[in-house]
Amino acid sequence: MENSVILKASGIVKTYKTEKTPLEVLKSVSLDIEENKISVIVGASGAGKSTLLHILSGLDRPDKGEVIYDDKNIFRLTDDKLAKFRNRNISFVFQFHHLLPEFTAEENVAIPQLIAGTSLEKALRRSEELLALFGLEDRKNHKPAALSGGEQQRTAVARALANDPKIIFADEPTGNLDSENSGIIHNIIMELKKNMNKTFVIVTHNPRLVELADSVYEIKDGMIEQK
Repeated sequence: MENSVILKASGIVKTYKTEKTPLEVLKSVSLDIEENKISVIVGASGAGKSTLLHILSGLDRPDKGEVIYDDKNIFRLTDDKLAKFRNRNISFVFQFHHLLPEFTAEENVAIPQLIAGTSLEKALRRSEELLALFGLEDRKNHKPAALSGGEQQRTAVARALANDPKIIFADEPTGNLDSENSGIIHNIIMELKKNMNKTFVIVTHNPRLVELADSVYEIKDGMIEQK
């Protein structure tokens, strides 16, 4: 049985202004993201991988083209409605964890839930459950500076799950980790796909992550092709 397409991008164009001539990073890029699959985007540095990821996730808008989610073009939404859409439907994991340094691990995981309107009591309870899922129950009251790099990234993944998103976007999620901690994150991704039916769209240079992918797309010269 074929997997359903959860997100569809069509004709994505993105150009950046430079001092000399405009730089067209994405040239009419189209791709389908299947539900409950791991889709990986590869390409040389500067090829436009992160730009495409930001557009697919609604963090940036294209110059042309559309991204269809749940039969709706997300770029027809106002900035406020697009922000609400992101908070409720998708999440993002960056190479650097971007945890808020003044808050504990538990509080960092709770914050997206509070933004979505969840009560503090319920948000903290879910935060504790998620951190326990990643073996961080004993670290929940520690601030990021007191966590190891691997613990920080696991906390970031727990935060990404806070509002039970349908799609998780990740930009080099293991790029700042050693091989042991990279392996832990890889295992977590596979478990989330298998046991929680999560969909992943990942930009990476990590060959192990590429091996785990269901679909691999390569960006070259502003175009994309499935490998």
